[in-house]
Amino acid sequence: MSIALQKTLSLILLIVIGLFLQKKLQSEDQKKGLKTIILNIALPAMIFVALLKIEINPDLMILPVLALIFNIVMILVTRYALPLFGVKGDTPAMRTLMLLLPSLAPGLTCFPFIVEYLGDDVLAWAALSDIGNKIFVLILAYMLAMSWYYKNQSLKSKSNTQKIKQLLLAMVSEPINMVILVAIGLLSLGINMDNLPGFLSASVLMMKDMMTPLVLIFIGIAVIFKWDQLRMIASLLTFRAGITFLISGLFIWLVPMPSEAAILLAVVFPQSAVSFWPFAHMSAVRKLEHENEDQKSNPTFDLELGVNVLAVSMPFSTLLILGVFTSGSYFLNPVHVISIGSIMIGAAVLPKAIALVKSADFSWENLRGKELKDSSVEQ
Repeated sequence: MSIALQKTLSLILLIVIGLFLQKKLQSEDQKKGLKTIILNIALPAMIFVALLKIEINPDLMILPVLALIFNIVMILVTRYALPLFGVKGDTPAMRTLMLLLPSLAPGLTCFPFIVEYLGDDVLAWAALSDIGNKIFVLILAYMLAMSWYYKNQSLKSKSNTQKIKQLLLAMVSEPINMVILVAIGLLSLGINMDNLPGFLSASVLMMKDMMTPLVLIFIGIAVIFKWDQLRMIASLLTFRAGITFLISGLFIWLVPMPSEAAILLAVVFPQSAVSFWPFAHMSAVRKLEHENEDQKSNPTFDLELGVNVLAVSMPFSTLLILGVFTSGSYFLNPVHVISIGSIMIGAAVLPKAIALVKSADFSWENLRGKELKDSSVEQ
């Protein structure tokens, strides 16, 4: 058995353990407590160690820009692709999916596998990339949510300057982002892991080692299968993954990559699950609507759909990322990445195309009626 396959099976085993723990940890407070430990202790420690092991390179500052460009491209693709899946424009479902599908949550579904398969250096690159994604999910997604709220409720647009400032402060004060800023500051002073006091580095390393087992067990605990909407959501996530593979394949084809690890990062990072932050913005909008009797019956977003997308996205992305890492060198070839993307897009769109063809009326009477109608118009 190959080393990569053994590692993959060991990671899957931790997810299975989480599935068995679902009955033991049914309380939302218990799940929230575990998630808090992951996002506020284990993940920041992992990123801190990774960053302090690399050398500051100005070229790496392009990574957040590339991630933000990806978010923007994905929201445009989502806008024009959703009607293919029967999602009508300017509806709560359309607005919900346009905010969720372009967003990324690499902390829970991507970073643990990057550090296990590619190492701390590549994890540091991923953490820098996530800064651009955070700008999208915290600021741009909020501005879009509020803009759609004012338009949907026919309200006069208000200044969001103060709220944007609050979001910027929240972004800076988030533990992960604080760790990135502190680590970059220490590196600029020539301080790395070897220069830290022994007790401090030992504590950080112990917190870092908690990350992978905790996050995989959490994935098993948190996954919820909503079978009634699973087919539609799975189809949308398959399309999202296919478009993402296409973008990644074109990128690694056109842009010279420094290493095989960098290529795999470009493939797996965009495959992260959708982020919770856009859903938080939608929940805030729904709260505003519930405070006004006239707005309750005209919701801007579909929160039930949003919850189900979040629930399905995490295991979906986890399996995809594990598949990429387990496949060996297959995804190092951009042609292979583009091919997989095309197949996934076809698999997502084909059932819809077949359904449209089946619902179309190609009977002789219908076609003859259209012909007569067209001829009468010409006359």
